[in-house]
Amino acid sequence: MRILITGGSGFIGQALCPSLVEQGHTVGVVTRSPDRSARVLPEAVDRRASVAAFEGFEPEAVVNLAGEPIAARRWTPQRKKQLIASRTETTDALVALMASQQTPPKAFVSASAVGYYGRCGAEKVTEDSPGGDDFSHELCAQWERAAQRGAPHVQRLIRLRIGLVFDQPGGMLDRVVPPFKLGLGAPMGSGKQFMPWIHRIDVVRAIEFLIRHETLHGAVNLSAPTPVDNRTFSKALAQHFHRPMVLRLPEPVLRVMFGEMADLLVNGARMVPQKLLEAGFEFEYPDLESALVQIFPNR
Repeated sequence: MRILITGGSGFIGQALCPSLVEQGHTVGVVTRSPDRSARVLPEAVDRRASVAAFEGFEPEAVVNLAGEPIAARRWTPQRKKQLIASRTETTDALVALMASQQTPPKAFVSASAVGYYGRCGAEKVTEDSPGGDDFSHELCAQWERAAQRGAPHVQRLIRLRIGLVFDQPGGMLDRVVPPFKLGLGAPMGSGKQFMPWIHRIDVVRAIEFLIRHETLHGAVNLSAPTPVDNRTFSKALAQHFHRPMVLRLPEPVLRVMFGEMADLLVNGARMVPQKLLEAGFEFEYPDLESALVQIFPNR
């Protein structure tokens, strides 16, 4: 199968592309730096600098992972515009490419995130749950609306609401784990906010599953079936590295440190992957402990 990927040199793409190549697929990746991305992608990947450069590639599946990192720096008004534009402009370009194809792609898997649901407390969140009212929701909603414009030009459109992706190197664990290794790790805010996490290996497996599956469409939650609250996550990390956990980071301190972006730390969603489970997808790492053992085997 010919598969076109945006964001293919990012944290998820660096694991997805080798897996697809190994299975014999023809993989094209849109990357702003084709030469530099050669260091992190298989040689067989066709790397080009823009979506338009893939005219004539005629992908049978499209995976849209492009977007600037949401937590890289404070959410100033200008930064918010950049975050939205980095997602919607690439998605619009993909829609235009797919609209020009003679044969519509079989699947368009377009990333979104758990932020779509906003502040949810301890209530279980499925694909049928309503959206939130904060910036995280607005960012995801605009991203999904851009993807939805591709619906007339594909056989199946999937809006993939991704949770916190765990693996190393890279990703959020690079920032979270070092304090725990030093015995300085701590729950954030109340510690009661849920963290819909997922191992990167299961993200890759789920995307491949969704490309193959002929009936799944619409919003699909992508997180492990066992979300945990922040205090449970923090305690598990401390125990995994055999370190104490005696501190706590109060919400006012986080607000001073990160501004509005602290929403990512003190708010959460008890998101569950209802559609994937009902479709028969089996997680390789369904619980936090099995994921931590695989990621940090020599603690």
